[in-house]
Amino acid sequence: MPAPGCPIGVFDSGLGGLTVARALIDLLPAETFVYFGDTGRFPYGPKPADEVLKYALEIADFLVERSVKMLVVACNSASAVALDALRERLDVPVIGVIEPGVRAAREATRSGRVGVIGTVGTIASGAYQRAAAALADEVTLTCAACPGFVEFVEVGDVDSDQVHVLAERLLAPVIAARVDTLVLGCTHYPLLSRTISDVMGPDVVLVSSAEETAFEVRDRLQERGTVRAEASEPAHRFVTSGDVQQFLTLGARFLGPEVESVESWRWS
Repeated sequence: MPAPGCPIGVFDSGLGGLTVARALIDLLPAETFVYFGDTGRFPYGPKPADEVLKYALEIADFLVERSVKMLVVACNSASAVALDALRERLDVPVIGVIEPGVRAAREATRSGRVGVIGTVGTIASGAYQRAAAALADEVTLTCAACPGFVEFVEVGDVDSDQVHVLAERLLAPVIAARVDTLVLGCTHYPLLSRTISDVMGPDVVLVSSAEETAFEVRDRLQERGTVRAEASEPAHRFVTSGDVQQFLTLGARFLGPEVESVESWRWS
């Protein structure tokens, strides 16, 4: 079993998983994290499931080689297709973001009408529908794919007129279903929360899985006795397979001052 002082591995197709990293750092300030943003192969959402699975396994191997004590799949597309395979393959706990999001929505909804928005791949996988059936069978889901949202976030555009127009069109199905709770079923989407909230209206609760995922990570660390003791200021590592300068600039904007440097990684 990895020692308590080992880091926690977190990965996403790009910058969206930083919303989960932020929640983890806030809840677990003594822990250290290695974050891998696979921006060189972004986006995952439109790609075939077997390709996303291959990427997830490769990144998991990268992080395990760096002695992580837990793996957080901060990507809904990868969680939808790779979670079971990762749990079977790895000797460390693997936490996804889909089940925590469904649990949070179950607690938030008043009417039982819950919307889920995600990438084409996540929605097509049926992962949220299966999780709701297992965890919240009293909830009625309306799911909508939102192609284009992730691409806007990855270039740092989260509140332009173009994003707003796109949101009005893509969110129409969940508005028509009169949902009172909307799960942001992609870790990029919280970065668009102001635009999404403007379109949905003030009576709809937006649910991000980030905080709920952080609580699950904390609980699993406590169960295994691998909580890191308070020590000197933790140093987090950030790695990207894409443009380092863009990741550094947007990472500092979306996450905060913890993004001091970014390492480059190239897939062979």
